[in-house]
Amino acid sequence: MKVTIEVDCSPEEARRFLGLPDVTPVHELMLKQMRTAAEKSAPLFDPEAMVKLWMPLGGEALQEFQRAFWSAAAGGKPGKKSD
Repeated sequence: MKVTIEVDCSPEEARRFLGLPDVTPVHELMLKQMRTAAEKSAPLFDPEAMVKLWMPLGGEALQEFQRAFWSAAAGGKPGKKSD
């Protein structure tokens, strides 16, 4: 025997029925604080500065890493070109 019960209610109604607390005020407060923090830090966002922070040696470090990776993958020693 199979019994199916369908309940049509909003999330608010379900929360009240199950006795769960309404966290809407806390949620709104957190969103407001996150929005304020994002707005304050937006002018400080500089893509060039972030790239320099992530890659202090610039493109040379990435190229050296790629050379070492491909050399190791080819079975050679770092810095040595394999034929």
